[in-house]
Amino acid sequence: MKVSRRVFLNMIAASGFASGIPAVGQTADAQKKTFATVLDKALIALIADDNTCERIANAGFSGVELRKKGVSVTQALEGRRTAEKHGIRIHSLMGGGADFNNPDPEARRRSIETMKQRLQVAAAYGASTMLLVPCRMGGVVPKPSQFKIDFDPQTLRVTSVVEGDNKPFAAYIEAQNKATELTRDAVNQIIPTAAREGVIIALENVWNNLWVMPDFAAAFVRSFDSPWVKAYFDLGNHVRYTPTEQWLRTLGSSIVKMHIKDFKIDRTKKNDGDFVPIGKGSVDWKSVRGVIDEIGYNGWVTIEENSYTDAEYSGIMDSFFAGQDIVPGNHS
Repeated sequence: MKVSRRVFLNMIAASGFASGIPAVGQTADAQKKTFATVLDKALIALIADDNTCERIANAGFSGVELRKKGVSVTQALEGRRTAEKHGIRIHSLMGGGADFNNPDPEARRRSIETMKQRLQVAAAYGASTMLLVPCRMGGVVPKPSQFKIDFDPQTLRVTSVVEGDNKPFAAYIEAQNKATELTRDAVNQIIPTAAREGVIIALENVWNNLWVMPDFAAAFVRSFDSPWVKAYFDLGNHVRYTPTEQWLRTLGSSIVKMHIKDFKIDRTKKNDGDFVPIGKGSVDWKSVRGVIDEIGYNGWVTIEENSYTDAEYSGIMDSFFAGQDIVPGNHS
């Protein structure tokens, strides 16, 4: 396949090497004193208008991930121009949740077409990725601490999800297998659009009860065997299943982007804990930064919570990137 210059640059930009020049407010020198990798900090916003981009730039961030749906290509091009005027990179678009496991073929077709359109919008923004949550499911599922998934590494079919008796989870196992089958088909249908537009499909799990363990999630992402399908990994989303460090080591080079939030494990609670402000949860941030360096990840880390001011988040990210402890209240 012939790769255009725009596509090539977008693939490089996904890993944070687009310019080779540290972005405004980024503590690249501080990172390089300790680590071989350099991370870029970003915020999430609805749109890229003047007020938003100016606010983000003034807080010392160099990038933004946008989340508004229903944006046209023309509007995205205008947003890109506005962001660039303020020295901000729109690095990703939140494509949202797909309906790939819907039993209705027409519903799946509509969802596939929607994601194709959003890939075009992401390209117009100049984004190197589009975050995609493939599908969700409910029903009777194991508690996070119970999961021990046994699956076929070739077919990805799950045979059990806990040790011992799996009869209570028979419907869940069947639904998981169906979701994997339908999602693989749907994503394969949108890969050609991703390749044409030069935008990587960044698959993310967002408490959707699917692909919840590191080895299974990694096998799922890699099953597409495509440079246009990678993992969007949230550093706090899945610590209730297994430590963030294990997720990072297992997903490894499959990770194209990262979100950051924190989670406090409490196995007595309904969801095995609660999301808490960064620095107040169960994630060992100094250890996590070391493992990010270990796996060789360079690129964007985007804040996905609303506990601090932009300026406080900027300081928190600088500390994290430099391998220092995150101490809430010490950043202003």
